[in-house]
Amino acid sequence: MAVRAELVEREAARVTVRHEDAALDLAASLPRLLVAARRASSTVAHGLHGRRRSGVGENFWQFRRFSQGDPVGRIDWRRSARDDHVYIREQEWEAAHTVWIWIDRSRSMAFRSSLASVPKIERAVVLGLALADLLVRGGERVGLLGVTRPTASRLAIERLGQALVFASEDTSELPPAEAPIARLAEAVLIGDLLAPEDEIAASVARLAARGGRGHMVMIADPAEETFPFSGRTEFVDPDSSRRLVAGRAEDWRAGYAERLARHRAALGEIARRHGWSFTIHRTDRPASEPLLALHARLAEAAF
Repeated sequence: MAVRAELVEREAARVTVRHEDAALDLAASLPRLLVAARRASSTVAHGLHGRRRSGVGENFWQFRRFSQGDPVGRIDWRRSARDDHVYIREQEWEAAHTVWIWIDRSRSMAFRSSLASVPKIERAVVLGLALADLLVRGGERVGLLGVTRPTASRLAIERLGQALVFASEDTSELPPAEAPIARLAEAVLIGDLLAPEDEIAASVARLAARGGRGHMVMIADPAEETFPFSGRTEFVDPDSSRRLVAGRAEDWRAGYAERLARHRAALGEIARRHGWSFTIHRTDRPASEPLLALHARLAEAAF
């Protein structure tokens, strides 16, 4: 038993070293990730505008013809002088609210197979920072759950990225239990979401109980979906350092696919129960795809 315990401790140490190396790689990769986040944000932002609703704000939206009951002070005399009609100048509606983004930094997020070009943590960081950039462009306030306070700074990508690098290590697979989600705020959870379904359900319920809307984005490596393993294969759980050896890994493929499908169906049901959205994103696909979907869902919720 003593020998077995020593072997387990050694394996745990190796897994911990790999996780710490991944954290160091994240710090070294920050400039590249910031560029990738900015590029993804710019790709999605092209052609997008604000909330596109008439109301209180500083940005011009459109001209429309004067109607009975409209305040005379809102007439745009310069525009009206070019036509036979009197026009009202309307501003775009603005109402900033807070969006909290949680990025999973647990050990399993360091995984990258030969089928993907980036580990899950890098894609999660790029997606989270790009979303933050899009939101602050639209006048929203964005914060990282458990890391920063909300900000509306145009330098959100740089500030949040630096905060992530210098934040204390967080091996939790779920958002902090005491997340400051206020009524009408929104939460975006980005991670591999491989924690037990009951724990995820409890975490989402706590966030939703405060009145916050939310969105879950599951980051998946292609190997986690296709299970391309065959022959004798050793699997190591990065979170617990437990090992499992399969004599013929290909014999497990069907059962694995069925279990994964059940897990994802359960997450979809959890999201539906609380009026949240649930998205799956593979790391061999462009980050702009889930980013566009998230932006659209956040815009819908604003109305």
